Amino acid sequence: MELFKTLSALSLLVTALLFSTTLVRAAKFDITNNCPETLWAAAVPGGGKQLNKGETWTITAAPGTKEARIWARTKCQFDASGRGKCETGDCNGLLECQGFGSPPNTLAEYALKQFNDMDFIDMSNIDGFNVPMEFSSVSPGCNRVIKCAADIIGQCPNELKVQGGCQGPCWVFKTDEHCCNSGNCGPTNFSKFFKDRCPDVYSYPKDDPTSVFTCPTGTDYKVVFCP
Repeated sequence: MELFKTLSALSLLVTALLFSTTLVRAAKFDITNNCPETLWAAAVPGGGKQLNKGETWTITAAPGTKEARIWARTKCQFDASGRGKCETGDCNGLLECQGFGSPPNTLAEYALKQFNDMDFIDMSNIDGFNVPMEFSSVSPGCNRVIKCAADIIGQCPNELKVQGGCQGPCWVFKTDEHCCNSGNCGPTNFSKFFKDRCPDVYSYPKDDPTSVFTCPTGTDYKVVFCP
């Protein structure tokens, strides 16, 4: 009887450990370059990697990760030590990013295992646009696709045009109207330019109702440049 009790206790312990391991499984992000040119993918957390056309880079992020970003860098040159610069999305001259990139850069953003065991995901053009992007879930429990594949650069207003991209209005005008530093702002003609072309993507800081989406914690994702 004591052996049976011991075996039962061990079985329960193993089951609990397996269950807890499942609960804390890291989310997987497959980042693919479908653009005709070479890009340098960047992720915080994650680092960075050169992606030629058709190549995929896989990263993981632990539950509880928040304020995370994935983006593309364009026209980069790095030396053997991983130092250099990029035309757009540069992260302090490093191949493996330790901080956020310089605008303009199209962003995929996420926070894992937050309120009610949900992941919060979005895409953003607040920091401008440099590469068409899709950010989507790939697990059976969630069917979410966010995409911005419009010709933002080709149609970019003159005031926002920069080399290699279309700049976010806050970075150009630096006013509360566009940056919302006071926390009290609304859409502008420039934010509407982005929103009209990519309706599921952040266009200004208070754009939450139409730009934030959720998936159950444990979902895996993909980011595609030039979907």
